[in-house]
Amino acid sequence: MVKSDKWIKQMAVEKKMIEPFEPEQVRKGISYGTSSYGYDFRISNEFKIMQKNTDGSFIDPKKIDPNLFKDVKVDDFIILQPQTVVLAKTVEYFRIPRDIITIAFGKSTYARCGILVNITPFEPEWEGYATIAISNISSMPVKIYANEGIGQLLFLQASEVCETSYADKKGKYQAQKAITTAKI
Repeated sequence: MVKSDKWIKQMAVEKKMIEPFEPEQVRKGISYGTSSYGYDFRISNEFKIMQKNTDGSFIDPKKIDPNLFKDVKVDDFIILQPQTVVLAKTVEYFRIPRDIITIAFGKSTYARCGILVNITPFEPEWEGYATIAISNISSMPVKIYANEGIGQLLFLQASEVCETSYADKKGKYQAQKAITTAKI
């Protein structure tokens, strides 16, 4: 069952599920905050930009070269060049309840400009700042705004509590505080 804005507000207060939490939709810039059946999350002003391949090398998800990314901190926005990937972290820190799984989608405002946000779940009892992968598939540079909406979470409640949560299996991305590249 998809959870409503009323449930999201209750859980954000009682369980500190989202911090900082915006109980209403903020429509200044690209919107964020509580929506009818989800929560529009923001990205911070910190990014890891994947560097262009100039030497014929490749990316190995089992062994990420730290030199593959350039760390960038901005005041207001970043210009994402065509065919480029950037990692960013959310402004919000999440604590997902044991009987909930979320699905994060990109906002249509960016999708209409050729920006794709990787669809990803936040598993039961996962917590942390989410690392979000953002791709510019367009042929033009696109401005990405820091501290504004980038995606939406839908909260899905299970009919029964899972046997093993992300916290139980001591997931490798548990309680992450910074932008985190792939881990094995």
